[in-house]
Amino acid sequence: MTPGARLQAAIELIEQIAGTQTPADRLVGNYFRSRRYAGSKDRRAVTDMVYDVLRRRGEYAWRAGGTDSRRLLLAHLTAPDNADNADNADNANMDDVAGLFDGTQYGPANLDGEEQATLSRLTQAENDKAPAWVGNNYPEWLDQSLTRRFGSNLDGEMAAMMGRASVDLRINALKSNAGEVAASLGAEDISTTPGAFAPNALRLDGRRSLANHPLYQNGTIEVQDEGSQLVALLCAAQPGQQVVDYCAGAGGKSLALAAQMDNKGQIFAFDSNPRRMRPLRERLQRAGVRNIQTHALADPAAAATLADLDGKADRVLLDVPCSGSGAWRRNPESKWRLTAGQLAQYGLTQGEILRRSAPLVKPGGRLIYATCSILMEENEDQIDGFLSAHPEFEILPADAVWRQVLEGPCPFDGPYLRLTPAQHGTDGFFLAVLVRKQS
Repeated sequence: MTPGARLQAAIELIEQIAGTQTPADRLVGNYFRSRRYAGSKDRRAVTDMVYDVLRRRGEYAWRAGGTDSRRLLLAHLTAPDNADNADNADNANMDDVAGLFDGTQYGPANLDGEEQATLSRLTQAENDKAPAWVGNNYPEWLDQSLTRRFGSNLDGEMAAMMGRASVDLRINALKSNAGEVAASLGAEDISTTPGAFAPNALRLDGRRSLANHPLYQNGTIEVQDEGSQLVALLCAAQPGQQVVDYCAGAGGKSLALAAQMDNKGQIFAFDSNPRRMRPLRERLQRAGVRNIQTHALADPAAAATLADLDGKADRVLLDVPCSGSGAWRRNPESKWRLTAGQLAQYGLTQGEILRRSAPLVKPGGRLIYATCSILMEENEDQIDGFLSAHPEFEILPADAVWRQVLEGPCPFDGPYLRLTPAQHGTDGFFLAVLVRKQS
C-alpha cells in the first residue's frame, strides 16, 4: 500500500468506528480480513494511525476544529511528537501532508479549501493553552468526575491511560504454575516477566497472540489482565464453598475462582446475556474445571437455583456492567462513545444488581462488588448508597483481605481496592468487600 492508501484506510476505519458501537479492534480486524493485499507493515501502520487518533481525539479535535476523520488525520500527521514515526518523518511540512491527499484511485480525495486552511493553521506554532480535558484526552463532560477522583494526580493518571496495555497471562493452577510456564515459554524465545502482585500472573515482554499456542489450547494459560486476576483472588474463595458469580460474562473470573478453590465446592455462574456465556463451556473443558454451573438469568431454572441459594452463598461476586473506563488503554474509542445518560443508566443497573443479589449472602459471607471503572459514581457512591439502605452489611477493608490472601507488601491502604495503570500497571479496577453481619 502507498502512504496515501494507508491514510485512506485509516480515514475509512475512523469513520466506521464513529458510526457504530462495535469494538474498534473487531472493526479493524474485519477491515483487513477483506483486504488480503495489505501486508503486515501496512496493517501495523494503519492500525497505529487509527489508535493514535482514538487515544488523542480530544486534542486533535481541538487543534483541527472538528471531529471528522480527515481533520483528525490532519492533526495526527502534523502532531510534533509524531515526528519520529517513519511514515510521518516530514509531518511538519505542509506540502508533504497535502500531497498525501492526492485524489488518486486508492488515496484520499484532495483537500478542500477549509481543509487547506486547517492544515495551514496546524503547521503553525501554537500558543493557546488547552483545558485539562483536551490535553488529557477525555470528554469535557467527564472533567468534574475525573478531577473528583484523581485531584492533582489527574494528568499522570490520564497520561498512563493513553499508553498501550500489556498482555497478561493467568496460569491455571490446576495444571501448572508461573515458574514452569515462564520456563516453557522462554525456551521458545517468548519472554515474560512475573506479575507485580498476582502469584499466577505473567506479563509478555512484547505483544503477540498466543491463541494458537499449545499452552492456551490445553487450558494452562488464559489471557487476563493482572488487575482482573486480583479481583478474583480477593474474593478469597475457599475449597468447598458455595460461590455465586452473578455477572459472569465469558467466565474469566469464574475460571480463576475454580482454580483458587482447587475444583472443590461449587461456583454458580450467571449472566443476563446467554450469548456472553457461550465461550465459557469450551473454556471449562480446556481448563479442566468441574465445579462451575452456568445459568442464563432469563431461564426459569436460574430463578429456582437462585431461590435455593438464598442466604446460603459464602461468596457473591458482582463484576457489574459499567462504563469500562478502567480499560480505556485497550478500548480508547469507548471514552468518546460514553454519554452522561449511559453512565446514569449504568448506575441504576449497578444499584439494582446489588439489591437483588444481597439476599444470597449467608451470615458471615461476603458480597464482593467490582467494576473496571475509575469513576466514583460507579464505585464508592454505589457502595455508600447500598450500605445506607442495608445496615446488615459492613465493609471488610480490602487491604486486610489483601494481607490475608497475598504475600508481599500491600500497595494501598483503606477499605477499597483501586487499581490504575499509573499506580499499578494494570487496567483500572475497583473492588469492595462487604460482609453480612452474623446477627
